[in-house]
Amino acid sequence: MQRYLVGGAVRDQLLNIEVYDKDWVVVGSTPEELLQNGFIAVGKDFPVFLHPDSKEEHALARTERKIGSGYTGFDCYFAADVTLEEDLLRRDLTINAMAQAPNGEIVDPFNGQQDLKDRVLRHVSAAFTEDPLRVLRVARFAAKLNHLGFTVADDTLALMRQIARSGELEHLTAERVWQEWHKSLSTQDPQVFISVLKDCDALHIVLPELDALFGVPQPEKWHPEIDTGIHTLMVAKQAALLSESLPVRFASQVHDLGKGITPQSEWPSHKMHCHTGLKLIQSLCSRVKVPNEFRDLALLVCEQHSNIHRAAELKPETKLKVLNKFDVWRKPERLKDILTCCMADSRGRTDFETIDYPQKDIFELAYQAALAVNVQDIINDGFKGAEIKAELERQRVSAIAKSKLKT
Repeated sequence: MQRYLVGGAVRDQLLNIEVYDKDWVVVGSTPEELLQNGFIAVGKDFPVFLHPDSKEEHALARTERKIGSGYTGFDCYFAADVTLEEDLLRRDLTINAMAQAPNGEIVDPFNGQQDLKDRVLRHVSAAFTEDPLRVLRVARFAAKLNHLGFTVADDTLALMRQIARSGELEHLTAERVWQEWHKSLSTQDPQVFISVLKDCDALHIVLPELDALFGVPQPEKWHPEIDTGIHTLMVAKQAALLSESLPVRFASQVHDLGKGITPQSEWPSHKMHCHTGLKLIQSLCSRVKVPNEFRDLALLVCEQHSNIHRAAELKPETKLKVLNKFDVWRKPERLKDILTCCMADSRGRTDFETIDYPQKDIFELAYQAALAVNVQDIINDGFKGAEIKAELERQRVSAIAKSKLKT
C-alpha cells in the first residue's frame, strides 16, 4: 500500500500559497485493508476513508466510466491494480493532477508544473467533457488564481462551451451550483467566476438572472461602463476589496437583478429595479438554495440601495424608515454590511473606483443619533402603551434632524 498527497494541496504548495485541506490517494490497497488499519469509511459513491489519527481524507485510486447524465453518471472502479497515473488521468485540470510521494517527489504525468509556471488552467484529457461540474470548478479556480495571473486555456474554454451546448449543465443540482458559487465568493476576484461562466456560454444556463444583465444599458452620465453586466462585475470586485463577508459579496452581485427585466422601451433608465429585483432574488435564492442570511441581506440591499445613494436628500423621517427597515436596533451589524454593499455599488463604475462615499457617514451618524434616544426616559415621562413607540419615533426623527456631519 502506497499513499500520495494529491490535488489542491500539491498545487497550492508549489504556488507557495496556504494549504487548507490535504487529500490523499491510496494505491495498491483495498477497503478491507484500510478498515483493518483503523481507517474510517465515509464515502458513499466511492471509497473514501478518514485517517485514524489525522482525520484527513484518503481515497482509493480509481478510474471512472461515463454511464449516464450529469456529474453523478459515472461507474467507478477501484482495486489494488489501479495505478496512480490512472487515478490522476480522471482529474479535471493538469495543475490538480499532480501527486507528491512520501519522499517529496512530485509525480506529474500531465505537465501540471509547466502549466503552473505558464499560469494556465488546462484540462487533463478529452474526458473533461464528461463531467459538467467541471465548468463551475474551472470558473472557480480562475477566480481563486486570477490574482496570480492564471487564465483558462483556449482549448479548455472550448470544451467548456461544448459542455454548455450539450445540455449536461441542466443536470447539476442546486447544491453543487451554490457550493461552487459560494467558494468563489471567498476568492480575491469573485467577479471572475461570473465572467468565465459568461465566456463559455454557461451563465445563461446556471445563473440566468445574472446573465440577463449583460447587454442592458444604463445612463452613461452615471455609468460610463454603460453595460449592466460589466457594472455587476465591477461591483463584485469592489465588494471583495471592501469586505471579507461572503453575504456582503453575494448581495453586491445580485442587487441589480431588476435591471435585467426592465422593458427596452425604458432603457437606459431603470426606475423600478429596486422593486422588480426582489422577486428575482427570491426566486434565485430558492432555486439555488442560498442560505437565508445571504438572501435576507441581498433583499435589503436591492430594495434600499437607491435610498442610501440619495442619503443627502432624504428627510429625517425617511432615514428613520430605512433604519427601521434594516431592523438595526436588533441587528446593528446589518447597517455596516448594507452600507458596504452600497459603497461597492457606487465604486463599481468606470472612473469612480476610488471616490469617497459620504452617504455611509450620513447614515452612520443618523443611526448613532437615533440610537442615543433612551426609551426608558420616555417611559419615565409618563408615556404608556402605543404612545411609547410614537414618542420614540418622534424623538429619533428629531435627533436625526439635528445630526450633522462635521466638515
